Amino acid sequence: MKQPKTRFYCTECGNETPKWAGRCPACGAWNTVVECPETRGKGGGRTSVRVTERPRACPMTELQDSVEIRFSTGMGELDRVLGGGAVKGSLVLVGGAPGIGKSTLMLQICGRLCEFAKVLYVSGEESQHQLKLRAQRLRVERENLLVLSETGLEEMLEAVGQERPDVLIVDSIQTLYHDTVDSPAGSVSQVKDCTMALMRLAKESGITVFVIGHVNKEGSIAGPKVLEHMVDCVLYFEGDRHTFFRILRAAKNRFGATNEIGVFEMGDGGLTEVENPSRMLLSGRPEEAPGTCVACVMEGARPVLAEVQALVVTSAGGQPRRTSNGFDYNRAVMLLAVLEKRGGLKLSSCDAYLNIIGGLQLDEPAADLAAVVALASSYLDKPVPGDLAAIGEVGLTGELRSVSQLSQRISEVRRLGFKRCVVPAHRGLEGDSELRLLPVRNIGEAIRAALQG
Repeated sequence: MKQPKTRFYCTECGNETPKWAGRCPACGAWNTVVECPETRGKGGGRTSVRVTERPRACPMTELQDSVEIRFSTGMGELDRVLGGGAVKGSLVLVGGAPGIGKSTLMLQICGRLCEFAKVLYVSGEESQHQLKLRAQRLRVERENLLVLSETGLEEMLEAVGQERPDVLIVDSIQTLYHDTVDSPAGSVSQVKDCTMALMRLAKESGITVFVIGHVNKEGSIAGPKVLEHMVDCVLYFEGDRHTFFRILRAAKNRFGATNEIGVFEMGDGGLTEVENPSRMLLSGRPEEAPGTCVACVMEGARPVLAEVQALVVTSAGGQPRRTSNGFDYNRAVMLLAVLEKRGGLKLSSCDAYLNIIGGLQLDEPAADLAAVVALASSYLDKPVPGDLAAIGEVGLTGELRSVSQLSQRISEVRRLGFKRCVVPAHRGLEGDSELRLLPVRNIGEAIRAALQG
């Protein structure tokens, strides 16, 4: 019997090569090329698709307009991240670390979807009895909710053909396997083949498919990187397993924006939506404590207030240590250098630690000024007033730059009861009786304005 050919795939970009290489020729990543047998059909030949009609290119003006059919999932935070609701016939990938709450989120939306749709929940990790116990705890028991414990792709597709659900949930993609692929479940070829089958199912039948995927130690979806290019939406469920708050973030969305977040709180009865994440993230903030300042960042169209904490101590060794959690490390090191050169603070002999409360990842420059004020507050051991916030980007010369949507950020700061806000000086904004604006031109003026009280 002729042995099947062996192909090699890159787990980062999905590039296929005929032989192994230490470095992927497409994306340049090292040690990501893995061996995978070539997919063959049951008859021994390669699987192929019969083309009954040749495709014809047509002008853009002749194409018919199609309206996206959206429907609400019943959870406002999830609808916000999806761009206004789920789209009929779309394939959504929900990723996250084990135990973060992906299955809980998917099972909870089943209770809302079953009010107007038929849902099939396929689990390859839990038995039907385990799903029953979890559904009772979450109070999700509906007649339109069908449960199937299966790992075979063919058997699952057969069940879909018999039941004809409106929504299909697969938990998880790493447990599915195809009989025609000679590799274990969770491998590169199995994940690609099963995802392609689910994508064809969604597009041809109009079924909305939610697929749960685990993440690896780097924080990306386990399996080939090309998996993220195949689906319509990629959602990441983030947060610390030892805390109550979870953040749902869109990394890709063909039907909406990719910079929206949804905030949830994990409790005994499942996930609860947090409609005011700013108040939640600032709860428990210490009073009159040096090294803390509030920043306002934009998560999509939503302004969110986040607490930036800093700790600066004298270094015990010859090499000072820098650590950041939730804040870009390279940007934190740059701000420390600017503080020493332009702010006159001798930080080269100090250990510096930067932390963002609540599990947020601040990746926009608007949080620079709050980080600088927090670092200076910790170094000088002077607390920042509790009613003060800071918004602005810091340049290498120590100047303050404006940020986008500053008026909307200031409105959120005012709404949460802050009395003062440090902003760049060259913006023509005026304060009012509720919020006093403190315009500054460089970090020196910002530190004096923030620590004078």
